Amino acid sequence: MIQINDDLTPKDLLPKLQRFWQRSAECLDAIEGKFPAGSATPVFTIEGQYTAQGWTEWTQGFQFGSLLLQFDATDEPRFLEVGRQRTVESMASHLTHVGVHDHGFNNVSTYGNLWRLISEGRVPEDQWQRSFCELALKVTGAVQASRWAATADGTGYIYSFNGPQSLFIDTMRSCRALALSHQLGHALMGERDERISLLERLIEHAGNTARYNVWYGEDRDTYDVCGRTAHESVFNTNSGDYRCPSTQQGYSPFSTWTRGLAWAMLGYSEQLEWLATRAEEELDRFGGRETVEKMFLKAAQATCDFYIEQTPTCGVPYWDTGAPGLAKLGDYLARRAEPLNAHEPVDSSAACIAAQGLLRLAHVLAERDDGENSQRYQQAGLTILNTLIDEPYLSSDRAHQGLILHSIYHRPNGWDHVPAGQTIPCGESSMWGDYHARELALYVGRLAEEKPYYTFFGSAQKQ
Repeated sequence: MIQINDDLTPKDLLPKLQRFWQRSAECLDAIEGKFPAGSATPVFTIEGQYTAQGWTEWTQGFQFGSLLLQFDATDEPRFLEVGRQRTVESMASHLTHVGVHDHGFNNVSTYGNLWRLISEGRVPEDQWQRSFCELALKVTGAVQASRWAATADGTGYIYSFNGPQSLFIDTMRSCRALALSHQLGHALMGERDERISLLERLIEHAGNTARYNVWYGEDRDTYDVCGRTAHESVFNTNSGDYRCPSTQQGYSPFSTWTRGLAWAMLGYSEQLEWLATRAEEELDRFGGRETVEKMFLKAAQATCDFYIEQTPTCGVPYWDTGAPGLAKLGDYLARRAEPLNAHEPVDSSAACIAAQGLLRLAHVLAERDDGENSQRYQQAGLTILNTLIDEPYLSSDRAHQGLILHSIYHRPNGWDHVPAGQTIPCGESSMWGDYHARELALYVGRLAEEKPYYTFFGSAQKQ
């Protein structure tokens, strides 16, 4: 269980964050030199060098989005210029990609960050640049929402790249593409000019993910532990009936792949922040604000509580809560994670994502005057960040192109590098881990310096 530091404040972390951004700049410069526009997308490191890994191109937005986050944190204009240039040169195909569930990853990290910086006044107002970004965001949300499978109750979900039978928990973080597109007044157009609401699809997808991919300790099955998640839910495409849990990147359908857990923590928490900006009448057709937000909040709190309880004291989890080698580690939840152990790898990228989810849930609850729970989640998030931006996780070797060490990609497929002399993958970085570490650092840095609150949707006011 995480040993939460109740005394830590965002300001306490500023010296470490300064070092973090210095190291981040070095890593971005190293990657830019190796992966010019048009080359394969970097995915993870092998022996400290970023390399591609064929599956889908879901990490390119993190590569270029990281440049924009670096500018946001440091005001160094060269990162803005390169990030903007790379977005224009390389990201268009991701906007109209109908074969993936990754639009929020790729496009909100690039076009979305540019649009947000314009909206915040960090980039000089230019109507053509704003319109360019807004058109991209309208398109990406609608294309993502078109990847739709119906369930037996008449609702549905955005299906994964595995096909229409597959609901991934990852996609909760990608739902911000639908949120921004809807916020900008867009809809998906169907047959005979049917106007399909992106808000409706977002809420239905979130509801089915919460229903089928998250457990609540309500005796749903033998393994119903409150807050545990399944990477994938499988449906009968003929009837729309739910069939079973599954996993692609976890150990088992009945254990919890911790990065999938983290995607749910952050996805539900940030959507609660966004829902608070929507007009009451927009939510009336879905049962009203209380009904909608209750579902999101239940999933967010269940997953966040599970993470706190099922993670070692430092806040960095092992890659799956049911990984078989954990039995050889003794009482591993009662001490710090051990990335160089001989049995199971940790996943620092899950911690980078989860910490932001905890902090955003804390903000949601603070707005609801739930001070006790808000404090618990905030301090847990800060505790994790304090671990990540120090050794052994923050990379200090300038020959290493990664920023955050000890990340895992696909343990079942055996894609992750096992260094000489080790028996498990360790010491490597991932593009999503580094990107989300930057988002996390930017979030806390703004809190520490009392700057505008950082969200994916900018400074949207309640309508």
